Amino acid sequence: MVPTVPLPRRPLGPVDPVQRWYENELGWATVPGSPVRLITGLRFDVLEVPAEAGFAALRHLGPASPVALHGEGMRLLVAAGSADELPGLLDWLEWGALSLDLTAIGAGGSIEAPPPPGIEAPLSPGIEASLPPGRELPPGRETPVETQTGSRGAAVWLRPPEPGCEVEPTLPTLSALGGGAVGGGGGGAPDLVRLVETMATQCHRVRLRRVCAQPLAFS
Repeated sequence: MVPTVPLPRRPLGPVDPVQRWYENELGWATVPGSPVRLITGLRFDVLEVPAEAGFAALRHLGPASPVALHGEGMRLLVAAGSADELPGLLDWLEWGALSLDLTAIGAGGSIEAPPPPGIEAPLSPGIEASLPPGRELPPGRETPVETQTGSRGAAVWLRPPEPGCEVEPTLPTLSALGGGAVGGGGGGAPDLVRLVETMATQCHRVRLRRVCAQPLAFS
């Protein structure tokens, strides 16, 4: 007899191991392609700052809160919806009138997916070295994690997400104001307000230092 139900078919092409890890191990939505991208606004939003400013703010995160590096920038995962809150939060902290190198990526956006721990990926041209996954430098130390010739490089995890663990409880959130844990203590979510305040202050200091380092122009 001819079977009436077709047999299962294999995928037409190989499954990207990076995409498989994020979707199967973490349950994160991805945008297929090369490189694989993580969809923001669903499980998390992203705050992006210069790496120097980001290192100074790591003390406000719990040890399991994921952090990535991309070129000269640092990407910190925060609670979904935080991108919409950022402009009002900066105004409340009296940083809204200044131009800061602090941006947010939320609903409708995506970021390049760093290679998962144990899965190698080709580095972008210009990168000579990168920090191994899971390691970090002391907060405030001005040592570039990626020595590079350009402003962009391959994304890498500074603090990778942990398979089997829900990411949401580890992310900074506005609702933690007044009762959130700082540095992983207390059992609550990290406070988004303290995180943003520290990064805004450091972004401003970096900007002033760069302005002061520029040669004077004489007419």
